[in-house]
Amino acid sequence: MESAININNLSVSYRNIEALRGINLNISAGKLTGMIGPNGAGKSTLLKAILGLININNGQVFYNNKALIEQRKIVAYVPQRSQIDWTYPATVWDVVMMGRITKTGWFKRFSNVSKQKALNALEKVEMTPFLNRPIGQLSGGQQQRVFLARSIAQEAEIFCFDEPFVGVDQRTEAIIFNIFHKLAESGKIVLVVNHDLGESITNFDDLILLNKELIAAGNRQEVLKQENLDQAYNGKVMFFNENDYNLAA
Repeated sequence: MESAININNLSVSYRNIEALRGINLNISAGKLTGMIGPNGAGKSTLLKAILGLININNGQVFYNNKALIEQRKIVAYVPQRSQIDWTYPATVWDVVMMGRITKTGWFKRFSNVSKQKALNALEKVEMTPFLNRPIGQLSGGQQQRVFLARSIAQEAEIFCFDEPFVGVDQRTEAIIFNIFHKLAESGKIVLVVNHDLGESITNFDDLILLNKELIAAGNRQEVLKQENLDQAYNGKVMFFNENDYNLAA
């Protein structure tokens, strides 16, 4: 049976203010899934609730019929860049090797195998020349690539990224999307919170459209129907229409 995250009747509140209500959703492996919606729609909240990083009012989250919160070792999570302390005295190598701790254990020496996997991950994101550079001295795009390398080195089954394309250059965006697709093609779950409704939206196979409740989920073309967007954004959104683009091309 295909691996999937199953979310059942998930609700979240902050100080009695409803953030998410009654979310029922399946997220399949083998597809690049994007989560979209207006500011304040609950995208990051849903991601954190799925991973057990915040308290929920009610609901359940399973992966392959077992509570996901009991399987955190198979999850790689990269938060928004604004939530990371870039003044922390760590090099690129230090950060990527953190991805091997779940395999090695705390306070144990990393094996040659772990070191090689970290090097391979850095090569994939084209950051090997910066191996000894402090992370605070990198550009935004380079920092995002380093944390992607860390998640690759972790060898997770579920990859979750919260707005990884904010403040990155086009080359970094292309590199990241290429890796996301390869991870999905290898049978991983790849879930990405995304704020951009421009041309980059066509990189996603499936989409989840939120505004405190689930508006639509599934195939990209189905989710991006005008009635769904109007409901989510209250009729105030401009988005990249790939059909118009294809006609113009």
